[in-house]
Amino acid sequence: MEEKVLKRLYDIKSSIDEIESYFKNSSIDFEKYSSDVLLKRAVERNLEIIGEAINRIIKEKPNFPIDDARKIVGLRNQIIHAYDNISDENIWAVLKKHIPKLKNQIIQIAGW
Repeated sequence: MEEKVLKRLYDIKSSIDEIESYFKNSSIDFEKYSSDVLLKRAVERNLEIIGEAINRIIKEKPNFPIDDARKIVGLRNQIIHAYDNISDENIWAVLKKHIPKLKNQIIQIAGW
């Protein structure tokens, strides 16, 4: 695997690990998330990094096997450009449903 792609996969995994670390000492709780502006901004920043890394990968390798790559890039664009339309519920659903799946997929692709 190309070094640039591997580095971007590492960036994705690091961002996911960072998101998970925010909830390390407590359960992943929607009420905690939605009431903590600092936590929300930190999660959103990591989602931006994930989306940008995937965007760079698929620009060079359009058929790279990341499920929902375009949707992830779309979420990144929404966070950056349509910040006033971000819903806590939408981001929460991404955290609960999609981030664990993405992490497993990245680990498998990179062979970690």
